[in-house]
Amino acid sequence: MGPTDANSAGFVHGGVVMKLIDEVAGVAAVRHSRCRVVTAGADRLTFLLPIHVGELLTLSASVNAAWSTSMEVGVRVEAENPRTGEVRHTNTAYLTMVAVDDEGRPARVPALHAVTADERRREAEAQLRRSNRLAEREQIVERRKRSGEV
Repeated sequence: MGPTDANSAGFVHGGVVMKLIDEVAGVAAVRHSRCRVVTAGADRLTFLLPIHVGELLTLSASVNAAWSTSMEVGVRVEAENPRTGEVRHTNTAYLTMVAVDDEGRPARVPALHAVTADERRREAEAQLRRSNRLAEREQIVERRKRSGEV
């Protein structure tokens, strides 16, 4: 990360990291769906540790679950001090990506086949996050209906 990525304290701006996370999630989603994708949302983007100017970043992404037209992609960010070799886990994020056709309409995505225990765990956790998102959205809509805001 270079000086243009940082604030005056020498830490990389969160927005710079968010952009990289979105880009890497998009690549993973395109590889799985073989379609163009758009970002529908980001969940639990956590900033665990600051990233310093001069550190090298590694971003790893995996499709954790796939539904009819959307996928959850998990992204892990690690920063490496190139002088010491120390590697730190700095960020984790979960993004919902939607596949779209040439007209920009949602497109079906292939099913995900979780094989390993780690893949099954990630898929189960993605299903839980999706259930929570949908339940929260339903609660908000119901609350608005009751208060006459809809």
